[in-house]
Amino acid sequence: MDPIEEACRFAPYYQDSCRERVDAPVLEGKNHCRIAVIGGGLAGVCTALGLAERGVTGVTLVEAEEIGFGASGRNGGFVFGGYSLGNQALIDRLGLPRARQLYQATVDGIELLRARIKRYAIDCDLSEAGVLWANWFRNPEVLLRTQRMMAEAYGVEWQLLNAEELAERVTSPRYFGALFEPRAFHVQPLAMVRGLARAATEQGAALHQHSSVIGMTRDAQGVRLIGRDFELRAEQVVVAGGGYLHGYFKPLQAAMLPIATYVMVTEPLRERLGSCLRTASAVYDTRFAFDYYRPLADSRILWGGRISIRDRDPEDLARILARDLRRVFPQLGRVRVESAWTGSMSYARHEMPQIGQISADTWYAQAFGGHGLVPTTVAGETLASALAGEPSPLLESFGQFGLDSVYRQVGLGLLGAQARYSWLQCCDWWRSLTRR
Repeated sequence: MDPIEEACRFAPYYQDSCRERVDAPVLEGKNHCRIAVIGGGLAGVCTALGLAERGVTGVTLVEAEEIGFGASGRNGGFVFGGYSLGNQALIDRLGLPRARQLYQATVDGIELLRARIKRYAIDCDLSEAGVLWANWFRNPEVLLRTQRMMAEAYGVEWQLLNAEELAERVTSPRYFGALFEPRAFHVQPLAMVRGLARAATEQGAALHQHSSVIGMTRDAQGVRLIGRDFELRAEQVVVAGGGYLHGYFKPLQAAMLPIATYVMVTEPLRERLGSCLRTASAVYDTRFAFDYYRPLADSRILWGGRISIRDRDPEDLARILARDLRRVFPQLGRVRVESAWTGSMSYARHEMPQIGQISADTWYAQAFGGHGLVPTTVAGETLASALAGEPSPLLESFGQFGLDSVYRQVGLGLLGAQARYSWLQCCDWWRSLTRR
């Protein structure tokens, strides 16, 4: 029998290892609040916490499952700058001044998350080891060009490592140098989200799990959110359901695609880990369809990659990702996979977050797929600032990226996303042939 099939438990590692707890009882009966937040992922939690930190009272968050259930609690745990839309593409789309403003927001978001983790003593395995962008192709120009662009356009200094310098940290025949982002870090994301949720309750926000909103109406008294066992009236509503949004916000659903990504965790590798990784940094590579991974404190490797319009069986996930791992680190040989899972991220056609106001009383934050922890934090701060009555210049910049239809109702968006990913994989293959 395949050793993967023998030992893989397929329960998400993050759930098993999370030490943070949050008090978020089920919401019942008739309730009133000033601001209702729908969605207990990082966007919703950061909105609630940002409001509470500003002294705004009457904030209630409702989550259909558990806090951090969706992409916020299932991702790779990378905390680094930028968006899914590349940094050069951001300049091409918006011009340099506005691109700088939006990129700087993610730099500030990194520091805000770091500060909150420390301020609220969140137990989330914080690793201040930075992130490596490893070059899959022999041609170093991609690294040199990106390093120059980041320094000249954004004032950000990424350290260039040649192949020999990278090999001292990451030993793989697939890589030819890297750029190192020193201010980035990585975390156990489910623990971080739950810790931030705990902080929001400590600051006065009311959080409720297993409290699904199944309808929304308006009348002279404001917005009325309807659940199976509750009614919640609010003056303002923030919708932050991401890839798990369904039912009653069709304009938001029509503007984003729920895309699945895959993650696994290996068995503890102990001394074998040193044969491939002698760094605590997180790593991703320069392909369009890249791998991303990071060493864990107990000598495991958490490995993610690929996207799909459909979920796969855990056995398939483990087999696919273990094969990807062996391709990068053949010296490891057979590695037992102990946990594998998938989850839905939300993507927009323009590859930027969708943050704004859809009506006088309804705000939204979604489409963080692929680069989510920091832009999601930025979204929470942006909406909290606006709802608290503070100037919010980022709203106008994010407003340049609207709720463009993804033709989800006829399935074209999902098929197009899968076709584009397959095309990018072909491009990676061709680049590998011509540039290695």
